[in-house]
Parts: sequence; C-alpha cells; structure tokens
Amino acid sequence: MVGQRFQGREKAYSSHPERRNEARQRLTKRQRAKAHALQAHDNLPQLFRHYADLARKGVAEAQYEVGQCYLQGRGVPASLTEGARWLYAAAQRGLPEAAFSLATVYAMGLPKGFDPKQMQLPQRQRPEVESGSTPDYEKALFWSRQAAAQDHGEGQALLAHLLTHGPEQFRDLPKARVLYERAAQNDAPQGHLGLGLVLLEEARSETQQQRAARSLERAAVAGIGTAYATLGWMHENACGFPRDLEQAARCYEQAAELGLASAQARYGMMLLRGVGIKSNPVMAESWLRQAAYGGESDAAALLGDLYIRGEPPFNKPATALKWYRHAAEQGHVPAARALAFLYLSGTGTKPDQRQAAHWLRHAAEAGDSHADAELGTLLLLDEARTVQEGDQLQERLLQRARKGDMVSAYNLGVCLAQGIGGERNPAEALQWLAQARESVVNAQFWYGSLVFHGQGQEADPLEGLHWMEKAAQAGMTEACLAVGRILVNGHFREGPAGREVVIPLDHEKAVLLYRPAAERDDPEALFALGALFGGGHEVAEDRQKAEGYFRRAAELGHALAQLMLGRYLLKGLGSRQDRAEAGFWLEKAAAQGQEEAAQLLSEIAVQSSGSSFPGQA
Repeated sequence: MVGQRFQGREKAYSSHPERRNEARQRLTKRQRAKAHALQAHDNLPQLFRHYADLARKGVAEAQYEVGQCYLQGRGVPASLTEGARWLYAAAQRGLPEAAFSLATVYAMGLPKGFDPKQMQLPQRQRPEVESGSTPDYEKALFWSRQAAAQDHGEGQALLAHLLTHGPEQFRDLPKARVLYERAAQNDAPQGHLGLGLVLLEEARSETQQQRAARSLERAAVAGIGTAYATLGWMHENACGFPRDLEQAARCYEQAAELGLASAQARYGMMLLRGVGIKSNPVMAESWLRQAAYGGESDAAALLGDLYIRGEPPFNKPATALKWYRHAAEQGHVPAARALAFLYLSGTGTKPDQRQAAHWLRHAAEAGDSHADAELGTLLLLDEARTVQEGDQLQERLLQRARKGDMVSAYNLGVCLAQGIGGERNPAEALQWLAQARESVVNAQFWYGSLVFHGQGQEADPLEGLHWMEKAAQAGMTEACLAVGRILVNGHFREGPAGREVVIPLDHEKAVLLYRPAAERDDPEALFALGALFGGGHEVAEDRQKAEGYFRRAAELGHALAQLMLGRYLLKGLGSRQDRAEAGFWLEKAAAQGQEEAAQLLSEIAVQSSGSSFPGQA
C-alpha cells in the first residue's frame, strides 16, 4: 500500500494515543469566551496575541489558530511558511484539523527546503521573503492520512483526492472511493463532492445518476462551486434530470458567483446567446471577462467574437484582437485563426502578414487543416515565407492528403505548383488537384488554370476553361475574373492553317461572370464592367452605368478606374461634366503612376490659364 511508504518519515504524536491525549490541551471555557469577544469586535491583532500567548504554552488548538492567522493574514502579516510551522506544531500534538490543513498546504506547495521544525515565537513582524513554492505530495499524503485516521471528514476527502489526482505512483482509486464514502458519512462537503463525481462517472442508469446528483446537491448546499457546475451540466444534458436549461443556468450562476472560472465561462455564454436565460450581452461580457482572466481560453475567444460581431458598444475590433490573442496564447486554435485573419485584413490593427502567418502556423501545427489551407495561400507571398516553413507545411499537407483530407490535397497541389517547400512540380500538383477538384472549389480553379496554360501536361484550353467556369459558378472571385478575361479577349493558337480560334469572344457571358464579384466590391470586376459598358464591346453601351462602376472601383483605390472616372467627368462622357472632381480623381491616378492622368492634368492646367484644382500648387 502507498501509505506504508510514509510510516516513520515523520514521528507524529498522533501515532501515540496516550501521548496525544496528554498533549492535546483544550482551550478552557474562559479562553474561548475571550476569543469570541475579540472576534465579535473584529479586534484581530488582539485576537492573534491571545492565541499566540496560549500557543507558546503548547496549547494545540491555539497553535492551530495561530497557523490559520498567518495563512489568512488575520491580525498579523500573511505568511505561508509561518502558518505551516504552527500547523505542524498543532498536528504533532494530534489535532486532526491541523493535520488536514498542513496536508493542504503541502499539496499546494511550500518553498523548497522548508523545515517546519524551525519554530519562531509568534510575532507581528513580517517573516523572511518567501521563494517559489513546490508541492510535496509525500508529506501531503502523510498528514492527510493522520487526519483521516482520526475520522476527520475533510481529511478523508483530501486523502481521497490525492489518491485520485495526485502523482501516478501514489494513486489508489479503490481506496479513494472508500475514503470519499467515509468523508460523506461524516458530512464533509468535499466528501459529498468527491463521492458524487465518482458515482456520476460510474453511473450506467438514471437511478445511479440521481444518486450522484443527491451527493452533489449536498456539496452544493455547502457552497462548493464545482458541485453547482456539475449539476448545471447534468440539467443541461438531461443526466439524472429532465433537460432544463433554466435550472442549468441557475446552477452555473451559483458556481460563477463562487468564483469557478469554467462556470463563469459557461454562464457568460448562456447570457450571450440567450440559452436558458434572457440574453444580456453586458452581463455576459462581465462574466466572460472574469472567466478569461481566470484562465478560461474559451471565454476569451467568446469575448473576441462579441467585440468583432456584436452591436454597439461591443463592436470594437481592437478589443476583439486583444481577446483573441489572449485565447490564442493559451492554445485556443479557432482564436488563433481568427487572430490571423484580423492581422491579414488589418481589422483592429495595421495589416501584418508576418503576424498572420505566425498565428496560422500556430493553429496549423495544432492540427487545424483549415489554418493549413489559409497558411498555404499566405505563404505564396515571399515576405511571409521561409524555406523551412514551406518544407514543414508540405509535409503536414502530404500526411493529411494521404488520409483523404481534400482541403490538404488542394493546398499540397498549390505548394507543388508554386514551389513552396521544394521545386515546382506541376505534374504532381495536377494529380493532387484532380483528387480535390470534386469537393474543393479552389481546386477546380487551380486545376483548370494549370490545364488551360499547359503546366504539368499538354495545354487543353477547353478542358481548363470548363473547370475554371465551375469554380466561377460556385462564386470564387478569382475564377470569375480569370474566366471573364478569357471571354473578353478570346483565346487563339497557331495552327497549320494559321491563327485558330479556340475560345470565341463572349462579352455578355463575361458580364454575367463579373457581376457576382462586383457585388462583393472586387475592384477588378468593377473596372471590367465599367470598360464593357463604356462602348466598343458586344454589349449595349451604357456610359452612365460605366461611370457608376468606375466610381465604385476608384473609391476602392483602383488606379485605372480613377483615370477613367477622371476622364468621364472631364469630358462629360457619363452623367455630367465636373472639371473640379475630374482633377481630384486624376490626381489620385497620377499619384499611382498613371502617366495618362498626369498628361490630362497638365492639359487642364494650360486650358485653365493657370487655375488649379484642389490639391495642386
């Protein structure tokens, strides 16, 4: 038995009943009355001195009280080590509650090299500065056994907990179960909790679940947050009770108010989503924040969701970024992906591709295949890629693709096509893209593009266009633009009889392809529609409509669209003529290197006899 290893390690008086009875002096009625009076008047310094005088005389219960004063900082500066020393003195005299408290302190951790025998007289001066703590499970087991041997309920529960959750070499689950039952019989709240959790794990029927619930209810009444939280889970999941989300919310609330971070997170989520209780985002935010600071990464991620998607006053992208980072740093994978997208799009912060790559890599290495997909796309940008990153990415993708993960097969194809993680290999890229093309829209486009341009096999424009069109019809913006350009310009090749038409012009179909991308405010699609409706194409000319498309693209920073809008306004080709606004857009186009815009501005300056447009000297 594990317990035999500790016999003789500490010569506790509790192992000698005749000495224990002699040494365990009780506080007299008068001494107790004085202590109660000082406690009632909240005179903690004087209360400490009262116990200290008795502790010096060897009164075990007074030594225990001095230890508690040091641990709790009642009437004396708090000191873990001084508290442990006085608990040790009381435990040596056979006081079970002192043995239990001392076991708890050892389990929590004391400074390395701590010696409880180095006693000092009780004093109000702060003891030496205490260094980092180290749990000592052997001594925790020893002293919890001393308390349990005297039928101390909380000592029995603590010993059971150590035998269940302590280091592997100390565990004894059958013995722990017996101890939990004894602790519960002694009406120890932690005993009821431990027994309830054991019974719940063992339960195979509703009757057994209800028995577990009764033990947990006893623990909850005693104010144990874990018991309330477990009952909340049982009500939520119809375990031992009919499903009752309102009761679940009440239980989580009780546990949250008792400081249990996991319950604060769950209750906050229910308040946020209106599950079992009326939605209250303000209160939800408060509970989620407490849980996040308590180490609950799910709560931090939910706060990120709230601040990125919520209604005022919660739509604060910078705050969302803070909470996603808080969760991601604790290993929360979806939060890491969300954080990457904020850095990629510059939402709540400046765009930062390196940070985006860092957090996508973080999520991908944790097993998130979607993050691998996004990282594969991002690594196409040289500034976000190193050779080592590409090698590692390709290896992960290969392993997942071989197991049938089609998203990974697509991204592996992209890596091979672009030379990420090795040499370009279009032929092998086509093989993986062909596997993924039926289920991954992006794979259809990439496969079609390689086939269209003859990369990895002989060019087949019609087959390539077929797959690119499938991707375009599914709404992929890049595919819409690529197919639209092919249909606007047509596709030709040199044959024996001269230049042959492979794909004829189809401007009307191009318009249909560009429109979905334009509705998503893609500037290239908007510019292309402006050009098609501007005249000279196989669609009905509509210059007012063309001007509208050019304006939308110009507002998104498209240089050619800014040039065309300036020209339209200068010459009145669309809705109206407006030389001042024309100059404004031409200046923007010129600043982006459009030489024709600079020429038009010079002509305007000459025609205006020295007058200037806004922004010109």
